[in-house]
Amino acid sequence: MVDSAAGPGQARTRLARTAVVDAARVLFSERGYPGTTVDAVSERSGVPPATVYRLFGSKLGILRALLDVTVSGDTDAAPLSEQQAARTLLAEPDPRRQLAGFAAVCREVNARTATLYRVLVSAAESDPEAAGLLAERARLRARGQDRIAHALAAHGALDPALDEASAADIVHALMSPEVYRLLVTDRGWDSQRYEQWLARTLIDQLLPR
Repeated sequence: MVDSAAGPGQARTRLARTAVVDAARVLFSERGYPGTTVDAVSERSGVPPATVYRLFGSKLGILRALLDVTVSGDTDAAPLSEQQAARTLLAEPDPRRQLAGFAAVCREVNARTATLYRVLVSAAESDPEAAGLLAERARLRARGQDRIAHALAAHGALDPALDEASAADIVHALMSPEVYRLLVTDRGWDSQRYEQWLARTLIDQLLPR
């Protein structure tokens, strides 16, 4: 949605960014990262190459912007960890409801990003800059998920056998895109089954028995 308070120049920039991101989503999925060029994105989006470079800097910049939009769920949305849903869940006093809520968020995010994440992983195998972006995304994911373990520890809800760092490791592993891919993509689970399994497993692994 274009902000009505924005000037014509800002509105055009937002429309151009959205067009480029939408075009890149299709092309990366169809051709992969190596097979997608800035010129191809420009042609599909109708945005001149010079404008694409001005807005994103490079093909990697386009991929980074596309990841940001896909993870957050909307072009105008705040980063996932800053959205109201995440803040509400971090403040949830019932740890079982809290973990079930984060399992639902994780399912939604992984469903949105699964195809794009495979594109990034594939690109990282041969492109050092893409490998750096993959590592950057892993750090961002870990930073957000660490807050789950911290919230549980702060409320005294963790299993006494776990310290906060160990709990964060468990959260990071179970909520990873790799586990989602193994169960949903490779093993054919539907998203509801995955979410229910993730909620049960988080509760079993993190909370007192």
